Amino acid sequence: MLREDNLPASAVAPGDAPSSSLRSWLAVVAVAIGAFAFVTTEFLPVGLLPRIAADLGVSAGTAGLMVTVPGVIAAISAPGLMLVAGRMDRRLVFLLLTALLLASNLISAFAPNFGLMLVGRALLGAALGGFWTLATAASGRLVQPKDSARAMATILTGVTCATVIGVPLGTFIASFASWRASFMATGGLVAAALIAQFLFVPSLPSSVALRLNDLVSLLRRPYPRRSMLMVGLVFGAHFSSYTYITPFLLRNANLSMATVTWLLLGFGIIGFFSNFAVSSTVTRSLKISLGAMISLLMFALILLPMLQHSSIGVVALVLAWGVSFGALPLCFSIWIQQATPDSPEAGSALFVSIIQVAIAVGSLVGGIVVDQVGISTDFLFGSGLALLGLAALVSFSRSGAGKLAPKAVACAECSAACGD
Repeated sequence: MLREDNLPASAVAPGDAPSSSLRSWLAVVAVAIGAFAFVTTEFLPVGLLPRIAADLGVSAGTAGLMVTVPGVIAAISAPGLMLVAGRMDRRLVFLLLTALLLASNLISAFAPNFGLMLVGRALLGAALGGFWTLATAASGRLVQPKDSARAMATILTGVTCATVIGVPLGTFIASFASWRASFMATGGLVAAALIAQFLFVPSLPSSVALRLNDLVSLLRRPYPRRSMLMVGLVFGAHFSSYTYITPFLLRNANLSMATVTWLLLGFGIIGFFSNFAVSSTVTRSLKISLGAMISLLMFALILLPMLQHSSIGVVALVLAWGVSFGALPLCFSIWIQQATPDSPEAGSALFVSIIQVAIAVGSLVGGIVVDQVGISTDFLFGSGLALLGLAALVSFSRSGAGKLAPKAVACAECSAACGD
């Protein structure tokens, strides 16, 4: 594993290195499409939850298992796959995981009962954690070293777009067809990604294998450990509530399904632009940017139950929520780079894993609260988790949470450029 004191000069200062070929960039785009398809499939049930629950004869809280199950399995597969894959060609790993995602979408689309639906979602979880971990790590190997940062940004754009657009896109398709059509459409996207990866992604042999000791050593260090806790709390706050946003808007806020569809689309669009807006300030004021976005999430969750009878208030708060979550993945990605500059691969695996744990536990506990107490109480629970996440952020010293150190960036980019 590369460290700051043994970086090759060519990795930090590429100089007059040749530009990447068109085929190299097509490979990056193929992986980015795959990333978009993976995360879209993960979040697809959120906007479709009431329809799926009604058709398959389960409660809204039980239907939330469609988010919980893949989250649990992905949390294990993120570091687990990296350990099991060893030195396997990463191209083959990409193709196998994308094929598994295609099977997941097809099973979900034609599931006659909720049990089979969960089987399809379990297949998603098995593939998701590994793909997300490998996608960013492989970005620098698909292009010339000087283009590694740009390639990584392109792949992360696929993840960001899926995070903020996937749910409203699925809801939009279901509004004029059915929820099964949403899964079939996503399956078509996955098939396109699989073909593109087969055609354009080159052989990516790995000479270094991640060891279990790398993960354990990282978690023994206070700064990375507290960072992962903060990430888990904030993502848990979001998904314990966001998983049930559609039932809230329909039942509590009394909005029509058409209005909910457009509002979720607005959530995605404003989150997409929020991601780019924050990118211009996040490296200069990382802690402030992160604190502002967590605070916005917390206040949106607190106020939504209070203003649920005001359509204007609900719309404004959901859009504010979109601003927050559109920026949070970027903020946390940079924070984790800073927290694990000498162990980027292990840091990436744990980052993906803790997010999936937060998604699984958040949606599961949220479902229990929804079924036993109500959606409004679930939103207040989410705001409490956000408050704890904000407290965790404040606990970091000012000296340790400022700008992203240039050496840390160089280390992370170099590690991606020089292999898994």
